[in-house]
Amino acid sequence: MSRRRTAGVIAGVLTAGAVAAAVAVINLPAAESGDDTTSNGTTETADVTKQTLIDREEHPGTLGHGDTSTVAARGSGTLTALPASGAVITRGRPLYRLDNKPVSFLYGTLPAYRTLRPGVEGADVLQFEKNLRALGYTGFTVDDEYTSATAEAVEEWQDDLGLKETGQVETSRITYGKGPVRIDSLSAEAGAVVQPGAELLKTTGTTMVATVPLDVDDQRLARKGAAVEVEMPDGSTTPGKITDVETVVEPGQGNEEDTTKIEVTVAFARTPKGLDEAAVTVGFVASQRTNVLTVPVAALLALAEGGYGLELVESGARRIVAVKTGLFADGRVEVSGAGLQPGVQVGMPS
Repeated sequence: MSRRRTAGVIAGVLTAGAVAAAVAVINLPAAESGDDTTSNGTTETADVTKQTLIDREEHPGTLGHGDTSTVAARGSGTLTALPASGAVITRGRPLYRLDNKPVSFLYGTLPAYRTLRPGVEGADVLQFEKNLRALGYTGFTVDDEYTSATAEAVEEWQDDLGLKETGQVETSRITYGKGPVRIDSLSAEAGAVVQPGAELLKTTGTTMVATVPLDVDDQRLARKGAAVEVEMPDGSTTPGKITDVETVVEPGQGNEEDTTKIEVTVAFARTPKGLDEAAVTVGFVASQRTNVLTVPVAALLALAEGGYGLELVESGARRIVAVKTGLFADGRVEVSGAGLQPGVQVGMPS
């Protein structure tokens, strides 16, 4: 999986060897002394600042509506109507029609697994009664008991749907989803004769999300609830949050071994407008240091005796002090050492 860092970012909290490599990359100048007053040919200065450094690691992703779910026929008969691709189905609306009778879409996580009739009790009764009440039907108590009062409300509902008023709810007449769904694609055509289990269509959620596949080695980036930044196709960025992390095994081709990926789903505070499927870049927080002293990376000096230093500019005088480095991010580096505090000026080698 390809990856890249944001401009100016070198690495996380670096080891001494990694710092040396970073210094070699940016070709830091050398200093002759670790503490002598010096004039090193610097004309520009920069302030030591106290701030939060965030090192972001970027990975490609896809903007879309997320994973699809398959809807299968719950009964047998002739498929007489299907929704159009892209249509949004909400509570109480027909998801499809069998023998010209609607199969109603309701909200819930528990699949319909038995006929609901007076005397039946359980969580599936409560789930159904919540939907019945939300659709405006009254006269019964919303609980886990299917009573004669529930049956009367169901008869009224069945009458409104043009169904036979039995007061019972067969599994073939309803289907559940967590919330509104969007029709992604159709797997069957009107006029087809279907049996229970036949695939009819695929659905997705109704809001836009970004999906990012990560290598297993990058699992540290996939923290549910973590904030990310998403770069859109037009170059603009928008904040997002990781809402789901899932391990996915991709079958290998031919003699190739299966590949395990970490699939990350990112939701947005504001739904992107005017976009459907599109490539995006997601910036994950690889490392973060809060309220640390920082200077521009270019202010670092390679000391002759080893390690790194800064040229402090104080009342017109200049002196070199040794510093310890920490996180490199966005062209700045975390530093610590004697005499360093916010507002102190450091030389910028020319």
